[in-house]
Amino acid sequence: MKAVAMFSWFSPACNSVLIFFISALPTTAAGQTQTDAERFVGDYALVSYVIFPEAGPAVDMEYVGRLSYDGAGNMTGLGMPSGLPEREREVGSTLTGGFAYWGKVTIDDERKIVTHHVEGSPLMPSWVGGDNVRFYEFEGDLLRLSLKNNEGRTTATLTWQRL
Repeated sequence: MKAVAMFSWFSPACNSVLIFFISALPTTAAGQTQTDAERFVGDYALVSYVIFPEAGPAVDMEYVGRLSYDGAGNMTGLGMPSGLPEREREVGSTLTGGFAYWGKVTIDDERKIVTHHVEGSPLMPSWVGGDNVRFYEFEGDLLRLSLKNNEGRTTATLTWQRL
């Protein structure tokens, strides 16, 4: 056994103990606690997009979408009203709506804020060069991203499910 030869300067009893403990060590990082940046990495499907008007009840925007974060600090977000294809067929002309953008990501795990530094957005060109700040929370395989106004009131929440 190579492991025994490796520890030949120890007594045979000590070798046995060392081999036992080395073999008991995990071979993957699966049991380690992930950082928030590591938890973000992956692909998500939009479960709900709810806005909270200052007056009146919450409104379900009835969107579908995808969100992706990679290990190099990049993100892509896409979303559209679920009924958009039907509305376009009814109208008979091209309709657009929703959001589509990509860029770098900064994560503040103490304040639970993810900032999307927008590098491109074909539907919202005014977003390019700006930051989309989202307050986040993880719950199981769900990621909730909330928008807040200057007073700190939540104005919308997008709930994403890990794929």
